[in-house]
Amino acid sequence: MTAQIEGEFDYIVVGAGTAGCIVANRLSADPNCRVLLLEAGGRDNWIWFHIPVGYLFAIGNPRSDWMFKTDPEPGLNGRSLAYPRGKVIGGSSAINAMISMRGQAADYDHWRQLGLSGWGWDDVRQAFRRLEDHFLGDSEHHGAGGGWRIEAARLSWPILDAVASAAGEMGIPRSADFNTGDNEGVGYFHVNQKRGRRWSSARGFLKPALHRRNLRLETNVLTDRVLVENGRAVGVRFLQNGVAVEARARREVVLCAGSIGSVQVLQRSGIGPAEWLAPLGIAPVLDRPGVGRNLQDHLQQRAIYRISGGRTLNDIYHSLPRRAWMGLDYAFRRRGPLTMAPSQLGIFTRSDPHQERANIQFHVQPLSLDKFGDPLHRFSAITVAACNLRPTSRGEIKLKSTALDAAPSIAPHYLETEDDRQVAADAIRVTRRLMKQASLAKYHPEEYLPGSKVGDDDASLAKAAGDIGTTIFHPVGTAKMGLASDPMAVVDERLRLHGLEGLRVVDASVMPTITSGNTNTPTAMIAEKGASMIVEDGK
Repeated sequence: MTAQIEGEFDYIVVGAGTAGCIVANRLSADPNCRVLLLEAGGRDNWIWFHIPVGYLFAIGNPRSDWMFKTDPEPGLNGRSLAYPRGKVIGGSSAINAMISMRGQAADYDHWRQLGLSGWGWDDVRQAFRRLEDHFLGDSEHHGAGGGWRIEAARLSWPILDAVASAAGEMGIPRSADFNTGDNEGVGYFHVNQKRGRRWSSARGFLKPALHRRNLRLETNVLTDRVLVENGRAVGVRFLQNGVAVEARARREVVLCAGSIGSVQVLQRSGIGPAEWLAPLGIAPVLDRPGVGRNLQDHLQQRAIYRISGGRTLNDIYHSLPRRAWMGLDYAFRRRGPLTMAPSQLGIFTRSDPHQERANIQFHVQPLSLDKFGDPLHRFSAITVAACNLRPTSRGEIKLKSTALDAAPSIAPHYLETEDDRQVAADAIRVTRRLMKQASLAKYHPEEYLPGSKVGDDDASLAKAAGDIGTTIFHPVGTAKMGLASDPMAVVDERLRLHGLEGLRVVDASVMPTITSGNTNTPTAMIAEKGASMIVEDGK
């Protein structure tokens, strides 16, 4: 038996993550529009959602993380990786690295060149500015007064300053702001925080709107499928407290559940590759072969270097007096290591001189650990992780079962292409050259991973990249934007599903190609533009 939620809504938004909170805020700004927002996770009423260093406890915790894992990856020498996704209002913005990064102007101009009008750099920059409340104030590049708070990091480390100097010795310019269209350079990241507390999409956009009588939030619900009648999405079916419930939408259903969640809902709805769905007994509604394909992610090579003569978070973490000081510093000043993003220093450069623009990004961290969820190492060390910004490998996500609580198959196909293997090998070479610069000599860096025994030839380094490579948690592209003539396209340039009325996808899954940097802020921009399109088209 299926219950019916009372009344009818103008819009149903599935997913209260980075995108969904923004979309719900913008749509409910019209008091004449009734909006239902569905979130599979719960409220953000846990301290570690708000203290920045809480990512150490939230990632890998079933309270806050969907706990996905990839299939064993041939390119990673058979390893399977944890694939964290936020399970709470705010979604991954409640557990992520908090790094505010737009990518490069050329990323978006490429989207426009694919035929996606309105998605060039000059177009999206205005959406970024509308979102922002930037500590640098209103300017050509940034906005003030928006819901997306961005601040400078609240601490620095001498060892990271030395790495920045080493980058300068390699000819990499200093950058005070990575978000002006060209992010090549070295500098400290700007972060989504406010006075030392994490600033999630829920905090910036959802909570200020929850007082509106026309916005209804339902948490701890699992969305099963989109209801389709006569070629149009008319509502959704979801499970709440063990009861199947249906809700109806007069205007549109908007999927904002992310590159994994939106794909799961679409495929359970019979929208996706017919050859994938038929074996699961899912009746076909719309054969869209691109749903779940085109998965892209940033793979990083996590090089770790032991150091001496300097302090890292490893030393503080394993000293009870220093840990006590760290807690007091945060409690009274909202400063110190508890305000840390996972990475503080960024370097954008080229893996080889023939690259047109920066194609690798370093996340430099004053700490080291085997993997998230594990304790920090008991020796002084830093992590110098380089990732390929524009991988050419393409993966896929597909259902393994129709059960709502069943994880899908996630196969990123890391390092599948020769180009990706070459960039990974070259990135390790750049890392080694960086750590040999004079500015770092006093710290006596010693390569712990991949290890000094790994040779410098392409084959050895590609093998090492497979051994130490891990995701930076940036899955995109699984419901990509594209022209109607593109058989792999899922949505058009206004994020409307090809072949079905009344349904849009507004999240990271619509990116046709991945942006050159962290993907949370581009996802927020997609939500801002997508909501504007929905409002315009509804007039």
